[in-house]
Amino acid sequence: MAETPTRPRRRITKGMYILPSLFTTANVAFGYYAILEVMHASAIDFWHLDNAAKAIGFAVLFDGLDGRIARMTGTSSDFGRELDSLADVITFGVAPAMLAWTWGFHLMPPVFLSQGQWHIKLTQLGAIASFLFLIAGASRLARFNISGNPQPSNPGRPGKKYFVGMPIPAGAGVIAAVVHFTVGEPLASAYTALAWSAMVTTVGYLMVSTWRFYSFKDIDFRSRHPFRLIVVLAALFGLVFFFSRRVLFAIALLYMVSGVFWRLQWIFRRRPGPPPPSYKEAPHTS
Repeated sequence: MAETPTRPRRRITKGMYILPSLFTTANVAFGYYAILEVMHASAIDFWHLDNAAKAIGFAVLFDGLDGRIARMTGTSSDFGRELDSLADVITFGVAPAMLAWTWGFHLMPPVFLSQGQWHIKLTQLGAIASFLFLIAGASRLARFNISGNPQPSNPGRPGKKYFVGMPIPAGAGVIAAVVHFTVGEPLASAYTALAWSAMVTTVGYLMVSTWRFYSFKDIDFRSRHPFRLIVVLAALFGLVFFFSRRVLFAIALLYMVSGVFWRLQWIFRRRPGPPPPSYKEAPHTS
């Protein structure tokens, strides 16, 4: 009995390589839209800033999907990785940096003009903090691209997968979650602006640090019993849909604080090893 020839799957395989790139393209589109919304924002029409924050949030979702789909379908490529890095610089570097500066400093009411150049100095400080966030995110991506198997300075459980430093989508998510929590209404106090500059700088430092952050890459959607995972994701989706401001704000801050917590926990639990034995040189005998 003659065997039936199998159909070649070369065309299907080549077509599958386009799928992750489509999600990356959507990532860039949301980043470009966020930049446009930031440019259209004003002290009166500040709701544009909320739209920019939402766009960055959707871009975080698409950024997570393109990598996972590429791994599940086995369609990872050098072109896809380079395109993803360039997209991340735009969407999670330039867009949140502009959003952080416009929301926290640029649209602040000029109530400090009677006190000299304090308002201008504060705006310049915010520009520096936003630039530090941008260059830290770009450096984080460059380090990720050249590192084969990076290990955090405070290792965690062997069965878990961790990022070395906060990933740039998470850093952008923190900026977007804070702005979305306020519905895009700009800051109106010098003290809150100073606190915001410190927070933006801290997020930038966490991205270039060697501290560990959970990557969620060990979650297997192809497991035989994904019922619990589906229930958790459905509940999370419902909470985000109905209470997006509070839920996204809490998730972003908890993820940022988790890296700091694990770092401090490792520092306090680390015990110094015994001092190395000292060897004395034996006297020469003739």
